[in-house]
Formats: sequence, structure tokens, C-alpha cells
Amino acid sequence: MIDDFKQKFKSLYERIKKVKHIEIYLAVGLALLLAIIYFVSLSPSTNDKTSTENDNITTNFSSSQEYTSYLENKLENVLAKVKDVGYVDVLITLEKGFEYIYVTEEETRTTSNGTTVTTTTVVMVDGKPILEEEIYPVISGIVVVAEGASDISVKLNIISLIQTVIEIDSSKINIIEGK
Repeated sequence: MIDDFKQKFKSLYERIKKVKHIEIYLAVGLALLLAIIYFVSLSPSTNDKTSTENDNITTNFSSSQEYTSYLENKLENVLAKVKDVGYVDVLITLEKGFEYIYVTEEETRTTSNGTTVTTTTVVMVDGKPILEEEIYPVISGIVVVAEGASDISVKLNIISLIQTVIEIDSSKINIIEGK
């Protein structure tokens, strides 16, 4: 059986040697294989789509309450993974809610008596105003209740993590030991 395999392999090798310009065929085949691998690696996988969808969640809040709940959950999930933090609960308070700035159009007219009147109107497309800018709520404070908060190094880790995730002054972060 091994001799049969050797014979077939030798016969195949002899046929390949007889093909003119075999190096060119091999180079083209290898180049095609590499191109296929390259383009397959560039195409977005389902995991990439999920990641992109999760990133876009932050821009689709219908209320300030949804926004704070989202941030609280994110912080709780991250903090719960930190060594010695233990059970954690996060509460975020806002200074004010979302602020929306719409595209406007100004029209200036001079009346018959010589007065200048300026009217400002919101630009509408299909009956809907065009959003120019969405300003996210300003966080006024964060309360963290954590089992491990009695340890000063855990407290400092929590403060550091929150400041990394959310740009907020440490004086607006209150960390309390929980049960």
C-alpha cells in the first residue's frame, strides 16, 4: 500500500515537472489565495456588527432617564469586575437633560415705515426639524455603593475608573461601603 502511494506520488510529480512555466502557475495560485484571505479578513464579521450596534446605542436615547440608566449599568458592569469591589450599585444624577439645537433660517425685512424685522424659523424637511447638534446631559454627581469601599485602595480604583470612563471631577463622586 505504501509502495502504491509512492508510485502515485512519483507519477504526479513527473506530470507536474512536464508542465511548462509551473512556477508562474504556482505564483498566480498563491497570489489568489492570499488575496482571498486578505479580503475575507477585511469583511465585517457578525461580531463586528454587534460591536458597532452597541457603540451606536449611546446616540439613540429617547430620554435622560434612559441615558443615566445606560451609564449606571455600564459602570456597574465594569466596577463589578474590579478586584475586591464586590457587589456594586451606581446612581447618577444630572444637572439638566438633553439639549437639542435645530437648524434655523433668518429672514430680515424692512417694513414700509423703515423698521427692520428679523424672523427666525426652524428649517423643516418632510415636516420634521433638522437637528444640528445634540448636547448630552451634564452629570452633576455619581454615588457608588460597593462592598469593598472600606478599603482605600479600592475606593481610589473606583474613582480612577469612573474618571476614565466619564469626565467628571472626583469631588462629584461619592463612594460608600455597602453590605
